[in-house]
Amino acid sequence: MANSYTQIHIHIVFVVKYRAAMILHDWKDELYKYITGIVQTHGHKMIIINGMPDHLHVLLGMRPTQSLSDLMQDIKGSSSKWINERKFTRSRFEWQSGYGAFSYSKSELNNVVEYIKNQENHHKKKSFMAEYKDLLNEFSIDFDERYLFRELE
Repeated sequence: MANSYTQIHIHIVFVVKYRAAMILHDWKDELYKYITGIVQTHGHKMIIINGMPDHLHVLLGMRPTQSLSDLMQDIKGSSSKWINERKFTRSRFEWQSGYGAFSYSKSELNNVVEYIKNQENHHKKKSFMAEYKDLLNEFSIDFDERYLFRELE
């Protein structure tokens, strides 16, 4: 778009269905590359992707040519299909519905990158749900506990 200039940085958090620990170390880097390809195909900039066996964090520079919900539908749908076609998991792989998305200014990016980079150390001290609720509270997002990412009951 001529004469349109933007700087939109979005931190996205999404989880495996029922927060099952299905993303294995053996293939997680391939998954990260696949998701990076989806992001770049849509003209966005992947800044960092990392996560744990049950959830992912993505920080990207977003172009205003696509809605976040459309991008997330493509990331989750395409990556689920890709994982299942390669039979990386014993059972069917699915992402849980929904996601968290948080915007940051350029001056905050280094801190967010370090936070995402250090997920393994971070989760030795704090559970995913505590982390996610902290993000929601930090951004003053009202939420209903009944609709947060669920574990298998």
